[in-house]
Amino acid sequence: MHPSTELVHFDPAPGDPLRPTATPIYQTATFSQVDADGQGLYDYSRSGNPTRSVLQQQLARLEGGCAAFVFSSGMTALSTLTGLLEAGDHIVTGDDLYGGTYRLLDRVSRRHGLTSTAVDLTDLDAVRAALRSRTRLLLVETPTNPLQRISDLRGLAAICQAHGCLLAVDNSLLSPLLQKPLELGADLVVHSATKHLAGHSDVTAGVLAVKDPELATRLAFLQNAEGTALGPFDSWLLLRGLKTLSVRLERQQANARRVAAFLAAHQAIKRVHYPGLPGHPGAALHRSQAQGPGAVISFETGHLALSRQVVEATRLFSISVSFGNVCSFISLPCRMSHASIPATVRAERALPEDLVRLSIGIEAAEDLLADLAQALRPRSQLQPDQPRARQVANNYL
Repeated sequence: MHPSTELVHFDPAPGDPLRPTATPIYQTATFSQVDADGQGLYDYSRSGNPTRSVLQQQLARLEGGCAAFVFSSGMTALSTLTGLLEAGDHIVTGDDLYGGTYRLLDRVSRRHGLTSTAVDLTDLDAVRAALRSRTRLLLVETPTNPLQRISDLRGLAAICQAHGCLLAVDNSLLSPLLQKPLELGADLVVHSATKHLAGHSDVTAGVLAVKDPELATRLAFLQNAEGTALGPFDSWLLLRGLKTLSVRLERQQANARRVAAFLAAHQAIKRVHYPGLPGHPGAALHRSQAQGPGAVISFETGHLALSRQVVEATRLFSISVSFGNVCSFISLPCRMSHASIPATVRAERALPEDLVRLSIGIEAAEDLLADLAQALRPRSQLQPDQPRARQVANNYL
């Protein structure tokens, strides 16, 4: 079946004699056993829950893997991924990386004896040069967040196979509808399911999907031993959100293409980062391994003050650190989602302080374009009620 059909056609409650058309919420911590040996299919929701099982089976099918595991957040999924390694092991990752991932590797994993090296993952020779004898994991974002750089997943998979290390791909920006890293040679796929998979900013969740049964066994052990699995109600919310992923993403991408073209033609914009634009340096490579450019755009104005004005002057774009929601979001990554990366490191990695990131929603494209147009007008032309003052929580630092 086409993935759009798979999203809505699956067994919602395996073995249930009542045959519900929607998966029930098994909101229970424990399950009664038929005998003292406790050999029932489920015994404790940390170890297994029917609602979560349906969700995990659905995600594994969508990714083309043998198993998938859902966690309390995307960061929990990434932390569990590092739990596959041992003290002294080495990780290679990209130099354009989500701030939370940088924080995990730099301030948490290091204390457990893991080391990491950040390189330009678009340069395969640089990746080869960064490998060490104890390199056990290559962690990739493509497109990257927030600069939308594109890495060659087939080429990276060949490097990892030759070296004997795992390739994990953070697929949060695209979802399995647009890119299937396991089919391109990756060993694991990571998602912040809070984003496109859930789609409504009402659940926090993470995903790890794998194609190797032995690796799946190791992840199942970690999920149970560490107690990091997603609860039944959040599993139900995520499963419900998944059903509309195809229609949401179709509208979001159509809007994103129009917004990117508008920004690319605007005289106040210095540079637009979006693989759906013909001039993007990784556009051809991206088309060879993905089914679409996604719905996240970043751009530079050349002036931090102007970028701040745009972010604060928008009316429809909520100032938010996330992406993938049905509503459009806007942010300054260096002040929000990537603020945990020290300024010196951001400068070394050429992450522009004036960079603005957009997550495009399902609103009418004409309204989004009009909102950006008025936000980009010189401040002297703004009406007295613009920009609107907004409070932004800083609990992500």
